[in-house]
Amino acid sequence: MSSSMRGSNRMWTVFCTVAAVVLGPAAVTASALDQANKAPLHHTARADQTQAYIPSDPTRRRTTAA
Repeated sequence: MSSSMRGSNRMWTVFCTVAAVVLGPAAVTASALDQANKAPLHHTARADQTQAYIPSDPTRRRTTAA
């Protein structure tokens, strides 16, 4: 085999290796996202909405223990 053929084969080997490293994880991620999009939506639990404390006398403040 000539040296130019060996160089060409190495180039394709490197190219295919780089493509597998770059595209492999992207394909796995895309597959996982596709599965997640097909899953039914679930309802999250909502916390009770507490109302803010409104003092009857706006000039009075709560005292804190020191």
